[in-house]
Amino acid sequence: MKLLHTSDWHLGKHLNNYERHQEQQAVLQEICDIADRERVDAIIVAGDLFDGFNPPIESVDLFYKTLKRLANNGKRAVIAIAGNHDSPDRIEAPDPLARECGILFLGYPHTATPSFELETGLKVNQTDKGFVELRLPDCQAPLRLLLTPYANELRLKTYLGNTPTDNEKSSPATTRSDTGMASLATTEAATEEALRGVLHNHWTTLANRFCDNKGVNVLVTHLFVARQGDDLPEEPEDERPILHVGGAQVVYTDSIPLQIQYTALGHLHRMHVVDATQGPVVYAGSPLSYSFSEAHQQKFVVLVDVQPGKPATTTPIELTQGRPLLRMRATTVDEAVDWLQQHPNSLVELTMATDTYLK
Repeated sequence: MKLLHTSDWHLGKHLNNYERHQEQQAVLQEICDIADRERVDAIIVAGDLFDGFNPPIESVDLFYKTLKRLANNGKRAVIAIAGNHDSPDRIEAPDPLARECGILFLGYPHTATPSFELETGLKVNQTDKGFVELRLPDCQAPLRLLLTPYANELRLKTYLGNTPTDNEKSSPATTRSDTGMASLATTEAATEEALRGVLHNHWTTLANRFCDNKGVNVLVTHLFVARQGDDLPEEPEDERPILHVGGAQVVYTDSIPLQIQYTALGHLHRMHVVDATQGPVVYAGSPLSYSFSEAHQQKFVVLVDVQPGKPATTTPIELTQGRPLLRMRATTVDEAVDWLQQHPNSLVELTMATDTYLK
């Protein structure tokens, strides 16, 4: 079974006042071409489909046309979840029509996809809150997906059946004590641990119920995931952060059930493998560089080859469309002009560091 993992399209996003729609068109066309060339069985889009809750109409048009082409008239499954930039209701609104094309939308962690079957052979075999099992047209084994779109701390606990206690609902001001910040830090640490426990219990319950070695088992989520003890990567510049009080805190890879063969992540814009000790845990990254903190960064989609009961193998595939983002620090005007002439098709952030005024 071949899967294509992508994320963080951020359709409608600008670079300051510079519009990126044509670049997004080009790179999504490239992703469609890769899906065709590699003959993938399913495509996963792991959140931040749009850059805001009310995207421009041309971005919405581009989004639906791209997913329709990726689905290939229901011959391939496309699974797209909401990220922290997305409106969950907007993402789920077209789901009844999208299912007729083989496209599944999930905006909330507790969404249960209705059962359906297409003439192509694509079928939902089983479904539960945050879980779906698919029969794919050209695959003998089923694809099991644990699906957790972005939600903040309160929503995750509420949606996944854990009502927060009165202490968890209290504001930071009410948790302070005469001992200073120690009580607040203890409360925040307990809250983070409780959130990780909620997700671990939810994922483990679904995996124990539905995931065995007779199918392909994949987790898809839009959260900040790290291996415990590793330094945390920075969230992208201009990205709406999720690591804050009341947001979705860091989730460690040891919360992922052992049955999961591949974890498809969204949120961080640099493609990288978080953990490979069990099934690979991978951020696909964004298809374009969206801020100058991503300058000089190569972008990818991730091709996943996986069979029941065996470790998944991953192949990053470079994306070539879109204008490069470059940073330069120059000490003379001549140096700056010469460098700019060498990069006529790039978007640049140029810093001049001189001892004299520019004339």
